[in-house]
Amino acid sequence: MIFGPIGARAPFLRTGRTAALAAGLAGLAALSAAPASAAAPAHDPSGTWLTQDGKARIRVEKCGPQEKNLCGYAVWLKTPLNDEGKPRVDFRNPDPKKRTRASLGHQLILGLKLNEDAHYEGKIYNAEDGKFYDVTVWSDEPEELTVKGCLIAFLCQSQTWKKVTDTQPGQLTGPTNGPNGPRADAEWAPKAAPGATANGPAATGTTGAAPAAKPAPKPAAPKAPAAPAPAQ
Repeated sequence: MIFGPIGARAPFLRTGRTAALAAGLAGLAALSAAPASAAAPAHDPSGTWLTQDGKARIRVEKCGPQEKNLCGYAVWLKTPLNDEGKPRVDFRNPDPKKRTRASLGHQLILGLKLNEDAHYEGKIYNAEDGKFYDVTVWSDEPEELTVKGCLIAFLCQSQTWKKVTDTQPGQLTGPTNGPNGPRADAEWAPKAAPGATANGPAATGTTGAAPAAKPAPKPAAPKAPAAPAPAQ
């Protein structure tokens, strides 16, 4: 799937020449600062993208604290079944606990962070070889996503993914970690909404089943009347 400051010493100048020099220096400073702000901001990479080889659709969305990171999930596979007709699993994963998880719905883009070039960078997981790669992701065009993966600094390869808006048979369309949705790795799982319980949101004004009422204590038995004193 993947793949020089100006010195302070100067002769005294008359007011007019001083103003002209100041204006010139201000213009020079503006020109020197221009490259930092000249680059057009990247398009939002969120959406569903068809990989360059056409084998998968990857849903990319914001994640993490305050949704400042970028995560991606395989929501459709061209070949979802193995040679035995069973759903494909991530059997090459270096984590033994993940080798039986379904390939469909697994997370491969792992919380990328925005860098100074307005590109997202971090790690991507390739289930085809069970390896992690350094990756940089950005979108210069609304319908294209550039994905640059590197095994090492000088061994990189770029792909162009195309945005898709239709739904293919077998494609996951539900929310992440929800019904018919992809599954996030534990560290990137969406946080439960306040008031939610393991079985869903709690009813308004309650926090679950009400505790059973304690039985009322039994009334104390009446005391027997005192025996009369014997006659003298």
